[in-house]
Amino acid sequence: MTAILQALASGLALGAIYGLIALGFNITYATTKTFNFGQGAFLVPGSLVGVSLLLLAAGKPHWGNLAPSEMTLLSYALATLASVAVVGAIGILLYYCAIKPFVGAGGLNWVLSTIGFGIILQNAALAVWGPASIAVPSPLGNEVWRIAGAGIRPQEVLIAGVAISVMVGLDIVLRKTRFGKALRAVAFNPQAAAIVGINVEKIVIIAFVISSSLAGLAGMLIAPITTASVFIGLGVALKAFSAAIVGGLTSPRGCMLGGFLLGIIEALVGLWRAEMREITIFLLIIIVLVLRPGGLMGARSVEKI
Repeated sequence: MTAILQALASGLALGAIYGLIALGFNITYATTKTFNFGQGAFLVPGSLVGVSLLLLAAGKPHWGNLAPSEMTLLSYALATLASVAVVGAIGILLYYCAIKPFVGAGGLNWVLSTIGFGIILQNAALAVWGPASIAVPSPLGNEVWRIAGAGIRPQEVLIAGVAISVMVGLDIVLRKTRFGKALRAVAFNPQAAAIVGINVEKIVIIAFVISSSLAGLAGMLIAPITTASVFIGLGVALKAFSAAIVGGLTSPRGCMLGGFLLGIIEALVGLWRAEMREITIFLLIIIVLVLRPGGLMGARSVEKI
């Protein structure tokens, strides 16, 4: 039972990261019906930019590991905000370089262009930071909280709390604000939205900024658990895309649910046979696609003839 509780705690934290990145897939798909298949690469500057700022603030001009005494919650929060801003700006570059030339042109040219953009981004980070990983202490300390015998790290609680807060905030924005209504109008019919005075391109750019920023936030949140490295993105982004498919690409709540579901399943199956984790996850995806093609919480598509 203790091992199961431990796996649940770890799975929820990992699932929260999947859910955050899945939200990024959701918001770009809703506005442009495209994905950023280089999304995993955005975790790289998301973690390394913030960690670099923390190293400079600690007086370490050369790359090295941060000591727990050199990390505070305030410095971590400020570095995270700066990292999110930088990665959001990269999202604007992504839109103009890899998305805009192909929107409405038909075909899947944007698939290769976004993959290429991600490869360029990752290799640029490799040239700047090198292949070595950087150990990052948690701003909440290394103490392990014991609940029914299971050990839970404060960083795992922080990740889950931030992910749920972001989901709730985005849900409120999309449902209650003028921007949210404009985004839903663009998603429904860009031509009609433009006719009523909505700046379609501006809305789409903001969507890509939000999507990229979420990946940057995920990179900073996961760094104290996995270390900061140029190689952290691809596997996480693939699981996040799977979470979006399982939960429903059209539903922010579904994306977060899919993230938590995949994280928990991955952790629980890992208790039994570690090599079965990926097999189980992708079997689940196949089953969901067969039974509910729109995902667990996705909207059903209806065609009138």
